Amino acid sequence: MVTLTPVAVEKVKEIMTQQSPAPAGLRVAVIGGGCSGFSYHMAFENQSGDSDNVYEFGDLKVMVDQMSEMYLDGSEIDYVESLEGAGFKFNNPNVRNTCGCGSSFSV
Repeated sequence: MVTLTPVAVEKVKEIMTQQSPAPAGLRVAVIGGGCSGFSYHMAFENQSGDSDNVYEFGDLKVMVDQMSEMYLDGSEIDYVESLEGAGFKFNNPNVRNTCGCGSSFSV
C-alpha cells in the first residue's frame, strides 16, 4: 500500500484545481532510469486502468499500477518545503541505495 501524508494530499489537490480539465486522480509509478536504476514518476490521470490499485485519501484518488506496487509497497509520500526547495518526498522502505541527487534508487 502507498500512503500520502495530509500535507501531500492537500498539495496534490491544490495543484489539481489548477488543471483544466480537472483530472480524476494522481498516478504514482516507478519507471526504469536514473543513475541508480529506478525513478519515481507522478502524473495526473483522467481514469484508472484495469490493473491499477486505487487508494483514496478523502476525495483524492491515487492510482498505482501492479508493477510499480511491488517497488512502492509500504511507501509514504510527503510534501516538504525547505531552504533547498519544495517538492514531494518518497519515504520508501524497499530502497537499498539512492543516487547523490536523490531522484533515483535501487532495490
